[in-house]
Amino acid sequence: MQPIIIVLIILVVLVFIALIKTIQVIPQASAAIVERFGRYTRTLNAGLNIVVPFIDSVRNRIDLREQVVPFPPQPVITQDNLVVNIDTVIYYQVTDARAATYEVASYIQAIEQLTVTTLRNIIGGMDLERTLTSREEINAALRGVLDEATGKWGIRVNRVELKAIEPPTSIQDSMEKQMRADRDKRASILQAEGVRQSEILRAEGEKQSAILRAEGEAKAAALKAEGEAQAIRTVFESIHAGDADEKLLSYQYLQMLPKIAEGDANKLWIVPSEIGDALKGLSGAVGNFGPMGGGSGGDRSGISTTKEPPAQRRESPRLD
Repeated sequence: MQPIIIVLIILVVLVFIALIKTIQVIPQASAAIVERFGRYTRTLNAGLNIVVPFIDSVRNRIDLREQVVPFPPQPVITQDNLVVNIDTVIYYQVTDARAATYEVASYIQAIEQLTVTTLRNIIGGMDLERTLTSREEINAALRGVLDEATGKWGIRVNRVELKAIEPPTSIQDSMEKQMRADRDKRASILQAEGVRQSEILRAEGEKQSAILRAEGEAKAAALKAEGEAQAIRTVFESIHAGDADEKLLSYQYLQMLPKIAEGDANKLWIVPSEIGDALKGLSGAVGNFGPMGGGSGGDRSGISTTKEPPAQRRESPRLD
């Protein structure tokens, strides 16, 4: 009995192992390569798959999702003989599991070496300044070469990115000094522009102030002249309204004559022709109110009433 039980146990184990080898479950976004006696037979897709146990073997399981592979910094020489270190990142995806398995031994290593050589060819035709400012151009050129070369491997390169471009330390110091000088230059220009704008605004303010001051003075002079004219009109109207006689007017006229000679600079002044009429009227007034009373006042006053020629020039002593 015991040998029979042992045989049954062995058969159960073999059947279990056969079932395990027969049923293959492939996860989503994955693929598996099936070989029969070492030769490629087919590719298993996602889901439940049946294979012949002990005859078919699953060799490789490949992830079909997009992969991201960063490569270490690589020294590259530019056209102007400067060594720069460049970090790259590759975004790729396996589109053909069979080609990725049999066309290249290690597609990751192949992509890395192809990226390094292609990058050196591209950067070798650029100077440092263009290398630092042409990332998009470098990415596009690198992606085109990699996509064309990896197509037969069943690989599609979706994107290539340059993580960092590090020039030599001496070049970095020179670039920092240049940037600092450019910033100082821009700051000086902005400061000069500010001073210039300030001076322009100050000049505009002074101009507006002078204009407003002149307008104010003109308006003040106009108002003053208008006030004086109004005062003269008022006096004139008051005189005419009061019906002043000729004697009073002559007396007021003579009172104004001394004011003509006032001032240190008055050496010569003109006696108006109307002074004779004023003196005549004044003498008449004195004669009428004198002790004799009545009669002509011109002869009793002792003041000549002869009318002088108009605008006769006379020199008078300076009145202090």
